[in-house]
Amino acid sequence: MKIQESAENYLEAILVLMQKNGQVRSIDVAHYTGFSKPSISRAVGLLRDNGYVSIDQNGLLGLTEAGLKIAETIYERHTVLTAFLTALGVDHEIAAEDACRIEHVLSPETFEKLKAHAKEYIENKQ
Repeated sequence: MKIQESAENYLEAILVLMQKNGQVRSIDVAHYTGFSKPSISRAVGLLRDNGYVSIDQNGLLGLTEAGLKIAETIYERHTVLTAFLTALGVDHEIAAEDACRIEHVLSPETFEKLKAHAKEYIENKQ
């Protein structure tokens, strides 16, 4: 199922924050993304309603199996694209910003080819 780019970004943010902090609340996502708490609350509600996010009685967010799969896919794309662009000489901050835009539009086939090429390129540069 194809979801909107913004939803992918929220799921990725939740995953990153879970890895970093162990637990995540909506306010953490708001601080991480720079969006308002009401915007994040609405987005999290939609993600919950569509089966991507769970919210426990303490307000802690979790990713469902479907949400985790999307978040991991987007995060892998982000990290691979950032590393590749950085290896090409792009400033890390710019590479990360560009990767965030590119990660949503590449087909799975193109990404797999790019990932294989990036791995080979980076290994040969070392």
